[in-house]
Amino acid sequence: MKVKSKKPDLAEGDLTPMIDMTFQLIAFFMVLINFTQTESNDRVKLPNSQLVKPPSEPEEFPIVLHVAADGEIILSGDTYTVETLSTGLRGEKSVMVTRDVELPDVKVIIRGHKNVAAGQVQDIIKACQDEKFEKFALRAKEDRS
Repeated sequence: MKVKSKKPDLAEGDLTPMIDMTFQLIAFFMVLINFTQTESNDRVKLPNSQLVKPPSEPEEFPIVLHVAADGEIILSGDTYTVETLSTGLRGEKSVMVTRDVELPDVKVIIRGHKNVAAGQVQDIIKACQDEKFEKFALRAKEDRS
């Protein structure tokens, strides 16, 4: 009797479930992370403007100041007034020094409530300049009407 030799079959893995799972994970994280809301605060309703344009590139080392309607300044979860803001800015400055970031590279982003007086925003900018910050950006909401 003649014995037939059987060649082993190569097992091929089906990559379809793995690719499907990868796309599901990508979709999950895209829904979970909303990049436009990363620097938002519920107490700040931005003013509308037709001249608004999105930043050309993301800021590397931003300091975000939220100015509420009652004039409170929110920096890293702590509240300040214009007079006490320098304390919080010194803390941010020390963080930038430990990261070896030069202060001219740091941009202060001011998100002021639509009812905040322009003079108060100027006072905030002055307080930041006293702490040697040089770059500023004001945020507004795009008016699509």
